[in-house]
Amino acid sequence: MFDLRSDTVTRPTAAMREAMARAEVGDDVLGDDPTMNRFEARAAELLGKQAALFVPSGTMGNQVCIGVLTRSGDEIIGEADCHILQHEAGSASRLWGATIRTVEGTRGLMDPAAVKALIRDPGDIHYPRTSLLSIENTHNFAGGVILPLAYIDTMVGIAREHQMAVHMDGARLFNAAVGSDTPVSRIVRDVDMVSVCLSKGLGAPVGSFVAGSAEHIGHARRVRKGLGGGMRQVGILAAAALLAVEDGPAALPEDHRRARALAEVLAELPGLEVDLETVQTNIVIASVTGSAWDVETAFADAGVAMFAIDDGRIRFVFHRDVGDDALDATIAAARRLFS
Repeated sequence: MFDLRSDTVTRPTAAMREAMARAEVGDDVLGDDPTMNRFEARAAELLGKQAALFVPSGTMGNQVCIGVLTRSGDEIIGEADCHILQHEAGSASRLWGATIRTVEGTRGLMDPAAVKALIRDPGDIHYPRTSLLSIENTHNFAGGVILPLAYIDTMVGIAREHQMAVHMDGARLFNAAVGSDTPVSRIVRDVDMVSVCLSKGLGAPVGSFVAGSAEHIGHARRVRKGLGGGMRQVGILAAAALLAVEDGPAALPEDHRRARALAEVLAELPGLEVDLETVQTNIVIASVTGSAWDVETAFADAGVAMFAIDDGRIRFVFHRDVGDDALDATIAAARRLFS
């Protein structure tokens, strides 16, 4: 079975397992884990931020950022299919008392005028305070779209004009950097806080991190503790995380190449529709005629695991643990099923 359900299914490499076994550890809640301290310093350096903080998951990373950048009763603006709204169990409202107001994007990008129209009058006591603008890079359910730098700069400009903070859900930030040939530090240069997944395409077994100013990360450490994310001898995971950020990006271009090759085939098959403009990284989303759930089952029967996003769409995600044999098998299965 070739597993294209998500890039979260990657397994740690032999080098990661060895580094984890040999990792020097201490109590990270007390600040005594040397391997974690090295990782967080390196992560901050790569992103051009003052500080970084390891967290157990991408959802916790996003929620730590929201917890730092909002207060109860605040309003967040995000794209309609953003992860913080659709796939984090209502945590913005559950944890922080914040609501999310959405803009229907085009290929994951919000119209600047529509964003401005949603910003509340801060002088009107009837309204929540619009305190945070959240953007997602790459945008998962837009098909792995990379946010252009000009778009990011525009969003930041709007936020600054209205005294709002900016959060980037950078779960696949390194895919965006590789796909656009842009340093990660430039992509996140002007955002207040960013969360990055280590356990997707970068290949670490566990974890994400958040980065920002020293003040924000100091606050984030307290928020993480309150969420139960303070761990002890976590240098075992930091050892894998270090290899993920140093070596993981080199594997991403092949993931992107395979996704594009699959998308071009699917776009030519009857009963499938693919917006090739969205296939910029390692994700392929296709609309199907009929039930996507039935299509998911048919691919599984053909030896390819993938996801039905909803009744009309399917998703394939390439990653370091699947190669050209998986690509060939998926193409062959698609041709059998849709020709």
